[in-house]
Amino acid sequence: MVQPSYASGISNIPLMGMTIGEMLDNTVRQYPDNEAVVAVEQDIRWTYREFNERVEKLGRSLMALGVRKGDRVAIWAMNYAEWLLVQFATAKIGAIMVNINPAYRTFELEYTLKQAEIHTLLVQGRFKSSDYVGMFYEACPEAIESRPGKISSEKFPFLKNVVFIGDIPYNGMFTWDEIHEMGENISRDELQERKESLSFDDPINIQYTSGTTGYPKGVVLTHHNVMNNGFTIGEGMSFTEKDRLCIPVPFYHCFGMVLSNMACVTHGSTMVLPSPAFDAEKVLQTVQNERCTAVHGVPTMFIAELKHPNFKKYKYDTLRTGIMAGSPCPIEYMRQVADKMNMTEIVIVYGQTETSPGVTMTTTSDPLERRVSTVGKAFPNVELKIIDPQTQKIVPRGMPGEICARGYVVMKCYYNNPSATRSTIDADRWNHTGDLGVMDEDGYVRIVGRIKEMVIRGGENIYPREIEEFFHTNPKIEDAYIIGVPDEKYGEELMAWVKLHDGFEMTAEEVKEYCEGRIARYKTPRYVKFVDSFPITVSGKIRKVEMREISIKELGLEDEASIETA
Repeated sequence: MVQPSYASGISNIPLMGMTIGEMLDNTVRQYPDNEAVVAVEQDIRWTYREFNERVEKLGRSLMALGVRKGDRVAIWAMNYAEWLLVQFATAKIGAIMVNINPAYRTFELEYTLKQAEIHTLLVQGRFKSSDYVGMFYEACPEAIESRPGKISSEKFPFLKNVVFIGDIPYNGMFTWDEIHEMGENISRDELQERKESLSFDDPINIQYTSGTTGYPKGVVLTHHNVMNNGFTIGEGMSFTEKDRLCIPVPFYHCFGMVLSNMACVTHGSTMVLPSPAFDAEKVLQTVQNERCTAVHGVPTMFIAELKHPNFKKYKYDTLRTGIMAGSPCPIEYMRQVADKMNMTEIVIVYGQTETSPGVTMTTTSDPLERRVSTVGKAFPNVELKIIDPQTQKIVPRGMPGEICARGYVVMKCYYNNPSATRSTIDADRWNHTGDLGVMDEDGYVRIVGRIKEMVIRGGENIYPREIEEFFHTNPKIEDAYIIGVPDEKYGEELMAWVKLHDGFEMTAEEVKEYCEGRIARYKTPRYVKFVDSFPITVSGKIRKVEMREISIKELGLEDEASIETA
């Protein structure tokens, strides 16, 4: 009998039926004096007791700003300790935290503020070339003439408050200290009453992922989604209260917020922040100095660490595990990380934001060969099937098809986008990932491609349609298509095939300059090819597969294209 590509993860440990706030309270009771947060560059060390006190203080402060259950509270910041406070404070008061990518520019910020109907925005100060306050004023100039808490914008009718995460008194914004002073007017009893009104099925988070329509979609996740996903991740790494996780991956992404933060807090482990933005040597220093037992990263990060000229200067004897995920993981680098960084128990997680995010995982008990060549088995309490995209029938094991997942991991919906929700989650609550995979006879899954045209560059999910629509705003460009081409460092790089209107000229540098300040830097194509026409099928559809083949040959990327990934 042919075995179908269907699996259901099993576990002796039941799902956690509580809110994130209740879970944090339990962890504090169990490990009050264990370090919860170590932010190296901020010189911060908080025990779980101290962390929870700050979380509850911020929760009361947000309530003082008028944030109600279900209101959207956005944070636009890098990996600072304050990000963690916002993550858990919003959960304790039932607000929906909206993660805004720090790489976003004005165009993307405006879309997020409108689409998510943001009530309160928390924003950091300048970082390198990014002026976050300046970009906000560009998007919402009314704030410059407004008093804090009194913003009135026709473009952003839901926006009432903006909080600067710092002590500079910007026009129209509260400072961090000001809102905490306001929070003194909210009693602990009021906070407790709010906490008790919450259900673990309440939405608690919106994360934006690009879509084939060209506009980002807001993935709505619940307490139940992210907390149990994070707990499962921690179990897969055999976490205990003695583990110390170095977290260089961004918090705004599911990787940082769930795979890292939630995995730690559900186990009483320590979250160690090496720097606000990724820096390979700071990761290596932090692993050594803070005696970390685990480190997370996308392949690009691990490659940068392994190739750093000072790599041999540091010690990795305390490391044992971690996760490489976010984009296809080169098998050779998985082996090097296990060997050279002492991460003999390193694992891989596969999933997507819509599944909060993990659906398959290798574990520390899997043999190394399984951990470097597959993305593991179905999560406990999660169903997985691989189907023929055309017939929707489950394919036999060993045959490629679309990966679908069902269970507690599946998002609630796309925010304010029912049609997109219906196209992703079918009537039987299966989430269709758009990724192609193969399940072997033992239930291990290997990723072989993508149905959707998503490009994964260094862990960032990029949908070409969004950039293509942006290029159509340039009066010189008649048409443009974006493809992904292989890259040793990032996994994939973006390439633009551009057709200009008759009589116009542009250089590749001018195309890139048009992107500067308008879209996130990681969405700017590295390669640009000017063409008079595009490869098309008989029915008139663009043949991106052929475009990719041509580009690989012209750019001399044959070696990069042959790199084997799990």
